[in-house]
Amino acid sequence: MDVFLQIPDCLILGISVGGVLERIMRSAWGPWLQLTLFLVSSFLIVWRLECMSERGMEGTVLGTLIMPYCSGVSNLIFVFILGRTNGPGREVLINCLVNNVTNLTLLIGIPAIFWGMAVIPSGKVRKTAARTHRINRLSLLLTTVAVFFFTGVLWALGRDGTLDFGDGLVLIGIFLFWQCFHIIDVLKNNVIKNRSLHWTLLVDLGLLVVGTVGLYLSVDWLVEWVSKIEAGFISREHIGWLSGWLMVLPNALLALYYGWRNRPDIVYSSQLGDGHICIPLCVGIFCLFNKIHIPSFFEAGIAIILGAAALHFFFIAAIGRLPRWVGWILLILYSAFVYTGLVE
Repeated sequence: MDVFLQIPDCLILGISVGGVLERIMRSAWGPWLQLTLFLVSSFLIVWRLECMSERGMEGTVLGTLIMPYCSGVSNLIFVFILGRTNGPGREVLINCLVNNVTNLTLLIGIPAIFWGMAVIPSGKVRKTAARTHRINRLSLLLTTVAVFFFTGVLWALGRDGTLDFGDGLVLIGIFLFWQCFHIIDVLKNNVIKNRSLHWTLLVDLGLLVVGTVGLYLSVDWLVEWVSKIEAGFISREHIGWLSGWLMVLPNALLALYYGWRNRPDIVYSSQLGDGHICIPLCVGIFCLFNKIHIPSFFEAGIAIILGAAALHFFFIAAIGRLPRWVGWILLILYSAFVYTGLVE
């Protein structure tokens, strides 16, 4: 009987706590708390990915199949939120361009400058390790070719100034084909090596889901908050740019962490793979619901993506590493992109 008498008090306490949280979210601390939630969720995702890597999952597989969905889920959430609120498709495309250009220039250039990006290490290595490095290089070259293909298809579809329902079907179709290719490749390697997936993968995936929920809550709140601001740089006028920068933060954590750990294969594959989530998947999904009108700096962004991808492909294929001085070139390309999009 006492338990039933305590229920109203519990309800009152819950309502009071909810009211306090709502007032905090509406205060000046609200955006900072949501940004903290975003970063904590991102750290949780990076932590579990590292645990999966330590249990033997290949770096290129981890970077191509798992990391992109974890780091790119915020972009997918952004697409869902704007689609749900009938937001402007132009901002979705800007978000994806900012994401991909940042991945291919800034977030690969900085690790190259500080730690080097040697996919094929110099000096003598064991025969087994050398074979693994060569396989990783071939995988990265293939993933880089996919950047050319996906970006080129997007450019071709957007030449008429808009992206519509039919264009979205094409973009999603080529993405699903690419993912099927990688899934079959992983299953094939497991059969060859007589290896099965570890049961702890379910725990890791569960924690990744928790991190994803945290990302959704924070992104949903931050997008709504920015959309209510009429003027200034932090306003709905620049929501595509602001969301793009926010959503590359998990990628930045991955790039810096694995660059410091001397795992350029994961740095490369995670950044390239995350780019595939935005172009073509995010753009394609939004096109199924609303048209996207092409922004003025679209071709400049496409050119920088293709130029950066060409640099990566050449140096990985020719010498197996990205020289430090090329990292500075990538930073210059990124600066040119920001100038073209925001200043001109």
